[in-house]
Amino acid sequence: MIIREVSEEDLEAFVEDYIKAYSDLKEYKYTSKKDIKNYFKWLYKRDKEGFFVAEVDGKIVGFAAGDANWINSEGEKVLEIHEIFVIPEMRGKGIGTKLIEKLLEYGKKKGLKLAELWVGEKNYKAIEFYKTLNFKETGHGGKWIRMIKFLNS
Repeated sequence: MIIREVSEEDLEAFVEDYIKAYSDLKEYKYTSKKDIKNYFKWLYKRDKEGFFVAEVDGKIVGFAAGDANWINSEGEKVLEIHEIFVIPEMRGKGIGTKLIEKLLEYGKKKGLKLAELWVGEKNYKAIEFYKTLNFKETGHGGKWIRMIKFLNS
């Protein structure tokens, strides 16, 4: 497995893999290819150094986008994890864990002390995944759960 920074050439793979990854999470996804492409471009523009892709045998199988320029509601600069997904047929192989580790390493490299994310309240597998990585629930907003992790832990 290789984890590398994303490039603009990864746009089409992002769209295809996003559609596969969110097939069973309809209430949390963008539904049009145009919206997914715009989301990719937004993530890339926010912090391209914190946007990663996972490849296995030359095939793109997952993405993770962090943002080291994010200011949270308390006015603190944090690593905001905007996105992470792995295509269904490659789940359970440690790819998501490696992507998150890469994001957390990136946040530490940027001198940040906290990583934060929102996860869908019915996305039970993702919530458990984050808990195994020591993320803690800190609140609710609509259909979303806020989770944080201190980067020194």
